[in-house]
Amino acid sequence: MIIAHYSHRLPANYDTGLMRTRAKERGPLWDTVPELYFKVFLLRESGRYGATANSYSSLYLWRQDDAFRDFLVSGRYKVVTDIFGRAGIQTRFALDARMGHAHRARFVVREDLGIPLDADLSAVFASEVERNREVAERSTTVAAAVGVDTQNWTFTRTVLLEDEPLVSEVATSYEILHLAKPLLDTLPFSNAE
Repeated sequence: MIIAHYSHRLPANYDTGLMRTRAKERGPLWDTVPELYFKVFLLRESGRYGATANSYSSLYLWRQDDAFRDFLVSGRYKVVTDIFGRAGIQTRFALDARMGHAHRARFVVREDLGIPLDADLSAVFASEVERNREVAERSTTVAAAVGVDTQNWTFTRTVLLEDEPLVSEVATSYEILHLAKPLLDTLPFSNAE
């Protein structure tokens, strides 16, 4: 599985209502994409949920690398670049992804955690997978995924939440404008091995 996330900073006076309309119009086009667990259209508005600037972004959980490649070469990303320009796509190899018990995803929280240089990688990988399962068990979690960036040696934890997140200095919160979830219900449940 691959987690992919990109973001576009918007001007301070940008009408974020345009992003809400865009997500409403474009979101359903992703509801049946093969090999996609989910795509989330995300918004950060200055002054809300800890945001200091406006941004629009997309977060994906792909079943396999071929599907992500097809997204890039088929022109689906060109739709984005034609309007917003080319953003760097942060990719992570997913170590674990789980469904939670909540049903209506309204927010995403992303947390990036550095892996210490002298860490036992097998131990920290196992610990993060276990931590992801614990996060997925929370009553407000719709889905949770953790991935690793092996170039910068960081974990990225993304959690789809039903309830409004607490503002945190270590996590970034996003409002969900649309959740396309073609294969979300095929992820294992939080308590599955």
